[in-house]
Amino acid sequence: MSERSYWLMKSEPDVFGIQDLANSPDQTTAWEGVRNYQARNYMRDSMKPGDGVLFYHSNANPLCVAGTAVVVSDAVPDPTQFDPESEYFDATSSMSNPRWMMRHIRLVRLFEPPVLRETLASTPGLESMILLQRGTRLSVHPVTADEWRIIHQLAGVQPT
Repeated sequence: MSERSYWLMKSEPDVFGIQDLANSPDQTTAWEGVRNYQARNYMRDSMKPGDGVLFYHSNANPLCVAGTAVVVSDAVPDPTQFDPESEYFDATSSMSNPRWMMRHIRLVRLFEPPVLRETLASTPGLESMILLQRGTRLSVHPVTADEWRIIHQLAGVQPT
């Protein structure tokens, strides 16, 4: 059996926040609209069902890890790439050779209160976290097992 991996997935709460996930049917959603090749490759090639997700609120006040989720599906083609009405439409992608993939995630827990970015930035053990590196804008990226554990400690909960 392969070891569980951990990820951080960014979303703007005014577009889709963790409360939206909490209010979704089965508290599950498709993580669609990713249009960065490296983030796509992580979702397509490296993520697997059962992996843990830190749900991060970006472009928000406050910037924070708002809770956790779990990956619940294999990678599947993102249907928004085929929809000319979607802001994520990609005319160069085809059904026979889709360019963009997505995963489904399910809510595990809300962090009350959320773990603020300032807290992450000042916490020993998180210095190398991709999120905190200058110029990093990836919406999906790996998190180490130690980072996962430390962030749960900051949230005052046991890691899931």
